[in-house]
Amino acid sequence: MRSLPMLQLSRRLWSWSLLATVAIHIGTAQAELHAGPMQGYPAMRSAVIWLQTDRMEPVQLAWWPEHHKELRKLTAPILTDGQHQYTALVTVGNLEPETNYRYQVVLDGKTDTSIEPLTFKTAPLWEWREPAPDFKVLTGSCAYINQAKFDRPGTPYGGGYEIYSAMAAQHADLMVWLGDNLYYREADYSSPSGMAARYWHDRALPELQGFLRNTPQVAIWDDHDYGYNDSGNSFIFKGASLELFKNYWANPGYGLPGTSGIFTKVTLNDADFFMLDDRWWRDANAAQDRPGKHMFGKIQMDWLKNALLESTAHFKIIAAGGQMLNNGDAYEGWNHFAYEQTDFLAWLKNNNIKGVIFLTGDRHISELLRLNRPRTYPLYEFTCSPLNSGPAKGSKYNPQRIEGTLVEQRNFCSMSFTGQGKARELNLNVYDSQGRELWKRTLTPADLGYEQIDR
Repeated sequence: MRSLPMLQLSRRLWSWSLLATVAIHIGTAQAELHAGPMQGYPAMRSAVIWLQTDRMEPVQLAWWPEHHKELRKLTAPILTDGQHQYTALVTVGNLEPETNYRYQVVLDGKTDTSIEPLTFKTAPLWEWREPAPDFKVLTGSCAYINQAKFDRPGTPYGGGYEIYSAMAAQHADLMVWLGDNLYYREADYSSPSGMAARYWHDRALPELQGFLRNTPQVAIWDDHDYGYNDSGNSFIFKGASLELFKNYWANPGYGLPGTSGIFTKVTLNDADFFMLDDRWWRDANAAQDRPGKHMFGKIQMDWLKNALLESTAHFKIIAAGGQMLNNGDAYEGWNHFAYEQTDFLAWLKNNNIKGVIFLTGDRHISELLRLNRPRTYPLYEFTCSPLNSGPAKGSKYNPQRIEGTLVEQRNFCSMSFTGQGKARELNLNVYDSQGRELWKRTLTPADLGYEQIDR
């Protein structure tokens, strides 16, 4: 055998040593889950399951159609590693639409039966065949998980973790996280490893695991799970933040080829969710408001406009971390980027885009806002917050707020899509941490622009 250069030999010896270490570890230690499994975005012919191990381990899923375990199959093994925080996104393919499946987690060749039964269901293939099905989507934002040694002194800011049991009991078809899905502390956002440690701690919250397992999950971010408070495009660790987001969430996409960020579209039945990124491209809040000051940026806004024009969905939900229509938002609302906001709202009206609803978080209150528009239908914004953070007090007077919809306690929200054909409606509900209903409202076809309105 020819002799190897010293550096190449050193690298090979290191690789052989690592493989030997992994082999010894796998052979002697019992693998365990650190968090999950979690269902990812819904699809008709595939499913994505996220999980996290407590160390480097080969992971697989065993799966089969419900009641047909004789058809059990195994996915190809994936070796979790420290570079990806020991997370894995396992795709199960070649599935049938609208079918219930059972699955098991296999760690290091051993089936983990301690968390069974585990199930997922593929989305229905309904279009051109039958009316759109009724379905329910949950949503919420601002999930602060206490960790005393890193929290600020005083009364714990987070709490109400029982909310996830109440959310799991809804048996919804999807959960949309609206940002601030965790809160980086000062000790976290000073380094990428600190940010990774925050994800590692918070995702393992015991009260959260059942909800992650029984409901498909997708997410966007806001400032606290992107960087420091009110952070934008100048955050120096934004690249690390993006990689962490990709490691911990199972969205259908993250930006576009050649365009970074987390924006994407999630489709479920006759609803399109346009999931926006209000941080990656964001100019500083303190910058003078002028043409060219962006919250979302031109590339993302061009994508959104084209995606809306191409959408055939009855319901078009535009989701962002911060409020978009509240003209009295004194904090981080889109009203502080008025040129970008005005341009989009004018475009929306000029192109007669119907079925649009805005879905936002951040404010530590929940409310339903309405923006009246001359000679077209009004726009509604459904703000849902907080899940676990400390609640805030809303302004006593907001002419855009629908009377009776202000909630100043921990809560979660649901959007139920019901009815057939032109009678399709959107039912909005808000629940407290125990799952008790606080209010409900219905948006009719006329509210969404599907009937002629003379204004």
